[in-house]
Amino acid sequence: MAIPDAEVERQIQQMIQFIDHEAEEKETEILAKADEEFNIEKGRLVEQEKQKIRAFYEKKEKNAELQKKIQLSNQQNQARLKLLKQREDHLDNVMVEATNKLRVISNDTAKYEMMLQGLITQGLCQLLEPKVLIKCRQNDIKLVNKVLAKSKEQYVALSKLDVEMKVDDRDFLPQDIAGGVELSSRQGKLKVVNTLEVRLEQIVNQKVPEVRSKLYGHNPNRRFFD
Repeated sequence: MAIPDAEVERQIQQMIQFIDHEAEEKETEILAKADEEFNIEKGRLVEQEKQKIRAFYEKKEKNAELQKKIQLSNQQNQARLKLLKQREDHLDNVMVEATNKLRVISNDTAKYEMMLQGLITQGLCQLLEPKVLIKCRQNDIKLVNKVLAKSKEQYVALSKLDVEMKVDDRDFLPQDIAGGVELSSRQGKLKVVNTLEVRLEQIVNQKVPEVRSKLYGHNPNRRFFD
């Protein structure tokens, strides 16, 4: 029995509708998946660009911070150098003032006489020689000769040794020094310079750390002391 044309047409239409429906669902699925993949890729690219931007600005910020630290370090170093220069200048001024005061010591004859006596005794104790030649400024010869006996007495009491001293009356210490004496023995092979300038320099070398501490306070970074 033949199927009526109307039935065939109806079945064909149902098949077409089914195919269209399946096609629409597939299209919707494909579009949804495409949208999903697009959004995922878009999100990945956006995040990638964000990371690049963050990395760029982080690097820029680090560079700026580094430059700031370098600039601050340079400023601190310059400030330290300036402070050290000021301190050294101040110490130099103290030295100049001390030297100027030293130059007028010899004006006080009694005080200078005792000083010469002590300088000669100290020099003798350093040499420990039986014969010693003493050199001084030309205008100090009388004072030096005057204190020789007392200096010898002190030296003998301290060392239990005898000594023969002679004052050089031909070769003198420079007249522009503050004063003091120079002792030598064995044709000048052994020598002790006890001028006031040399003694001041010795004292300064020993006392500079202490003077710095008194003037500027203790340095916490200093690990070694003289």
